Amino acid sequence: MKHLLNLLAAVSLLIWGTHLVRTGILRVFGANLRQLIAHSVSNRFTAVLSGIGVTAVVQSSTATALIVSSFVGQGLVGLPAALAVMLGADVGTSVMAVVFSMDLSWLSPLFIFAGVVLFISRKDTAVGRVGRVLIGLGLMLLALRLITESTTVLTQSPTVRTLLGALTSDLLLEIFTGAILAIVAYSSLATVLLTAALAGSGGIPPDVALGLVLGANLGSGVLAVLTTMKANVQTRQVPLGNLFFKIIGVIIMTPLTGLWLQHVRPYVPETAALVVLFHLAFNVVVGIICIGLTGTVARVVQRLLPQEKAQAAGTRPQHLDPSALATPSLAISCAAREALHQADVVESMLLGLHKVIRTDDLQLAQDLRKLDDEVDGLYSAIKYYMTKISREALDEREGRRWADIISFTINMEQIGDIIERVLIDIEDKKIKKGRQFSEAGMEEINELHARLIDNLRLAMSVFLNGSVRDAQKLLEEKARFRDLEHAYSATHLARLSDNTVQSIETSSLHIDLISELKRINSLLCSVAYPILESAGALAPSRLRAMADQA
Repeated sequence: MKHLLNLLAAVSLLIWGTHLVRTGILRVFGANLRQLIAHSVSNRFTAVLSGIGVTAVVQSSTATALIVSSFVGQGLVGLPAALAVMLGADVGTSVMAVVFSMDLSWLSPLFIFAGVVLFISRKDTAVGRVGRVLIGLGLMLLALRLITESTTVLTQSPTVRTLLGALTSDLLLEIFTGAILAIVAYSSLATVLLTAALAGSGGIPPDVALGLVLGANLGSGVLAVLTTMKANVQTRQVPLGNLFFKIIGVIIMTPLTGLWLQHVRPYVPETAALVVLFHLAFNVVVGIICIGLTGTVARVVQRLLPQEKAQAAGTRPQHLDPSALATPSLAISCAAREALHQADVVESMLLGLHKVIRTDDLQLAQDLRKLDDEVDGLYSAIKYYMTKISREALDEREGRRWADIISFTINMEQIGDIIERVLIDIEDKKIKKGRQFSEAGMEEINELHARLIDNLRLAMSVFLNGSVRDAQKLLEEKARFRDLEHAYSATHLARLSDNTVQSIETSSLHIDLISELKRINSLLCSVAYPILESAGALAPSRLRAMADQA
């Protein structure tokens, strides 16, 4: 019993070490890896190479699948190119299996020691995250040694030999078992390394090990499909297409396991090496055969999972991909895109508000008020999504971006509430009472509204690009808007002194309206402050004085 517990603990340590390496690499280099993939999909062959490189670093084809799937879901990468990346990703993870099958146990204490020192001394920095990766690598190497030692003892037990012998009776059972292990471990790499260690220590026969490897490859494809089940259709297409590749590979390689043992074993006497090389051969063969089928498989997948019809703006969150949460930098990008979607709905409300003022369209006013519920819904969805992003996984720049997104969505939600209140006032004080603004008053409202729309679009650009120059321009526009609001309030009072009937009837509404437009403009311009503060351009200047004013 003790030796069985030791084996289970060693397997758990291997899975945990793989997790530490995968998450650590994604936290340190996540954005760079995404850029590498995005810039290498011009043709299928460079896409395959990028998949090999990224997965060799991340040590998880599933993680690569989630990154590429999110790109397809956002329309940044075509499905055939994404499937080519996945062919490379599977080769990459099999290359790492070959590397880890070598006797690198002497590196384990070095990696763990160096990793702990870096992680503890500089925990919240990139250096600390590199330390986390080193700890993971050290634990993986340590776990492989412990697995070998534990299985060597266990295989001496007659009971264990009988149980393991049951697997030799059915290749389909071996494939199924390997697939389940890969899904449970959340890693085909960990499963293949475990299988190789068991085979190398005599725990399982070589033919059983090859069956488990086939199952591990199939299981990694199923795992990616399961992980993206709740994502949009475009995101789910990549894992499904990759699963088809896995199935093709299993069909091709299953009859060849006997030939592999017969012809390759004489040249590779070590059983563990024989197993991991079979894993590599499996993915290389699949890559060579399927590289020309990416277009065909993409068309089949698109028929099985047809693209969803474009949703009307504001109907529901469009970019909050749950699978991206495993890569914090990618999740931040998804949240930023959704925040811009929320801003688009607010822009629709602002444009509609002006039309209601000009045409007294009561039905349009009621429809626009319903849009505020959608703005609130998007705010809640973004906020909930952001809370699921690990703050510890974010570097300093990403942490600021996290805060900027939350601030931006709060401002958009408040603007939606202001527009709803203004619409109610217009319905009650203007449309239902049949009143009209004076010609001069209407021109003032038109001028303020036009500037407000321009500032909204400028604020969206500043939020997206972080341009210091545009942020400065936005604060300058805030000062101009404030000056206009003061001037128009004065001219309105002058019209009241002249006893202009229309001005008298709409006085309260007019003053409230330009005041609310000014408040909306202030919320829009607040996007500029964190950009300028980060650049050191807000400090003791006129900009700081403007920031302190309403």
